[in-house]
Amino acid sequence: MNTPPPPDTDTPRDLVGIGIGPSNLSLAALTHPLTELDAVFYEQQPTFTWHPGLLIDGARIQVPFLADLVTLADPTSTWTFLNYLKTHDRLYPFYFAEHFHIRRAEYDAYCRWVAHTLPGLHFRHQVDAVRWNPERDVFEVDHTRLDAHGEAEALGRTHTKNVVLGIGTRPHIPDPLRPLADAPGVPVVHASDYLDHRTTLLAADHVTVVGSGQSGAEVFLDLLRHRPTGRERLHWIGRTQAFAPMEYSKLGLEHFTPDYTRYFHALPEPVRDRLVTAQWQLHKGIDATTLAAIHDELYRRTLHGGWPDAVLTPGVRVRTAGRMTTTQIELHLEHLQQNTRSRLTTNAVVLATGHRERPLDRLLAGLDPYLRRDSNERPRIDEHFRLVLDPAITATGSNIYVQNAERHTHGVGAHDLGLAAWRSATILNTVTGKETYPLPTRTAFTTFGLDTPPHIPPTRHPQTLTPLTDSR
Repeated sequence: MNTPPPPDTDTPRDLVGIGIGPSNLSLAALTHPLTELDAVFYEQQPTFTWHPGLLIDGARIQVPFLADLVTLADPTSTWTFLNYLKTHDRLYPFYFAEHFHIRRAEYDAYCRWVAHTLPGLHFRHQVDAVRWNPERDVFEVDHTRLDAHGEAEALGRTHTKNVVLGIGTRPHIPDPLRPLADAPGVPVVHASDYLDHRTTLLAADHVTVVGSGQSGAEVFLDLLRHRPTGRERLHWIGRTQAFAPMEYSKLGLEHFTPDYTRYFHALPEPVRDRLVTAQWQLHKGIDATTLAAIHDELYRRTLHGGWPDAVLTPGVRVRTAGRMTTTQIELHLEHLQQNTRSRLTTNAVVLATGHRERPLDRLLAGLDPYLRRDSNERPRIDEHFRLVLDPAITATGSNIYVQNAERHTHGVGAHDLGLAAWRSATILNTVTGKETYPLPTRTAFTTFGLDTPPHIPPTRHPQTLTPLTDSR
């Protein structure tokens, strides 16, 4: 289905999506039935991928299966997770499995099914630049079609009224460890590449996991389960004050609702910046089930009187790191509460240090004169996920939308899978200028501010059915 696009014409498209991760895949799925929209999506990878190095056996996503690409905006869509199961004749097994949180590998397989089946997606297309053409009042999107080896095959240009950036995030490597991570042959790998190096890591004499979030916990648990009892030789360290559970209370989860997103967006910039840092446990904590599994595995290894050779220390940062020999790495550590320092010799390091938003500057360099920025030189983004641009552009009805690059303006839910369908529907409603996807007026029981009274949606009454009459 995902064939190369036809040659570009002078007729501008309505929408061009750049990047095909879960966010823009959600947008493409919700765009599909809108026949009045001419849309195309470009991705430089040869096929859909979603953190392939972290599809560890048994690992689950941290949102319910209803947080698929489309359900929370259109549960009747062809592209729901339940329809994926039905298409693969797995609906009854899923029903009896009673899994509200599905495995990461299953979510990845579902997205790959959508990406393979959905038209209008063009992989092996690298977008090089986005510019504004003031003579035609359209954006120009320059792209390069890549061959099977990732080499340039053909150049192209697409004109469009709207652009949606969904270029995702990239692995974050702390500066002290970057030289080792970049050096060939040194077993210092980011968790996003864990499965590619798992065999080497399991064979290493001693392994250190850096990072106290969900990825670090999943990697540590997988290593622990597959190393000999009493000879685990594992270290797990992280900067947070504890290996803390993620906030998962029902009212706490209301921070991942459209209501909270709108409230957060309306706050002053300095307040938003403080909140993003303070709310780390909403999105950087560890699933309680994973923490329990780690404790259970450690406890199991004490049943015969021994003690696992595993050290778990929170509140620690890596100051510097260096290579001692071809097989040994030395980490210089600092305990943030004790203000003490020590050295740790290890044979391999897994950096579960998270991801960061990809910077937009390179892609949007040609639009820099038109971009409006905040006091920290970040792009300003309005409540409809549009970059704030010069009125000379927006007055024409053309806009650039962003997905997964708006945490500083939209809060902790910016990367949350549960808000993907709502965000996509919001973008499409703005592009079409109508309520293409009706969205709820209230989504949380919590009222987050005092400035406006809580909205009470009207009572919904069941539809009155007309009684059937006997026509005999």
